[in-house]
Amino acid sequence: MDGASLLDDGFPAARLFDQGFSYTYDDVIFLPHYIDFPTDAVSLSTKLSRRVALATPCVASPMDTVTESSMAAAMASLGAIGTVAKSDWEKLAEKEIRVSEYMTKSPVSLPAGYSFEDVAGYLAKNKLQFVPLVRDNDGEGEEIVNLVTADDVERIQGFPKLALPSVGSDGEFLVGAAIGTRETDKERLEHLVKAGVNVVVLDSSQGNSIYQIEMIKYIKNTYPELDLIGGNVVTAYQAQNLIQAGVDGLRVGMGSGSICTTQEVCAVGRGQATAVYKVASIAAQSGVPVVADGGISNSGHIVKALTLGASTVMMGSFLAGSHEAPGTYEFQGGRESKSIEDLGASSLQSAHDLLRSDVLRLEVRTGAAQVEGGVHGLVSYEKKSF
Repeated sequence: MDGASLLDDGFPAARLFDQGFSYTYDDVIFLPHYIDFPTDAVSLSTKLSRRVALATPCVASPMDTVTESSMAAAMASLGAIGTVAKSDWEKLAEKEIRVSEYMTKSPVSLPAGYSFEDVAGYLAKNKLQFVPLVRDNDGEGEEIVNLVTADDVERIQGFPKLALPSVGSDGEFLVGAAIGTRETDKERLEHLVKAGVNVVVLDSSQGNSIYQIEMIKYIKNTYPELDLIGGNVVTAYQAQNLIQAGVDGLRVGMGSGSICTTQEVCAVGRGQATAVYKVASIAAQSGVPVVADGGISNSGHIVKALTLGASTVMMGSFLAGSHEAPGTYEFQGGRESKSIEDLGASSLQSAHDLLRSDVLRLEVRTGAAQVEGGVHGLVSYEKKSF
């Protein structure tokens, strides 16, 4: 055996994922590569869909316990994006009634041109819980364009400065929304477009259906400038069907989410590591970004999803315990994250290129290796049998 063969360590992704096994994130591990750049040179900028760019490759899942207005604003402020699923409009008994009838009256207002610091100072000085921001409506009186609350101020002041915020051409935060494939969803979509939604996600556990394909064609014909993410899919065949129908992005995952029962109940699905690699490989040929949806329980899973070909990672339970989420909080231990530097990649595109050129290598981890790679107790050690 020559020296070159001895250095040919691990498996290329194409070989590893072509053996008939369905791997989860924990099943595989990347071998470290060569670093020739500093940590601050790493860029995580990416694409959510064909025309929607993000500085941070994270998406908040359209779950009613995860993403409402607070989470969507927080994600956008950090360069990521949230996708909302609830619709208060759908719950109203009288849909034609004016929104003002549901609003609390305010005796004061501020000009829309005020800075965030000015508004925050005004609320604190006057001990107010909220204040509307208004602008002149072409001489026809004042028009309310925003509402800032004391809770908004406290939350925004606590945001870390990690990346450029996700904003559209109109200067507003980017936001996505999820819809289904029923006829009633077309009416919801109309209202979402009027409200300024930037991207729509078709929400289905099995996206390769006539119902979704027909909805994709309807949306692309009716709103050609609106980016559309289809799914969920886990195979190249599923992905190709939706790409041909016209999607601008693909959502990958069946049964990998923390509360998803598709694999147990319906006996279909795929390990998320295998699914992301297979779908991303076919989607890359058409320039369609991939959203890895589900299966994220630590920061290492995020790195694996992105390196295996995903452009963004959609998270639900990982964010559910945060202050911005509407659900209840349950603490299960701290989290510590790091960048993709150890892979020898300075960007997501670089990581994808290294993977597809067989430079990055992987191995399958045994159960014992998974335990070894996890967190060990510093004070006590419990031996586990298998």
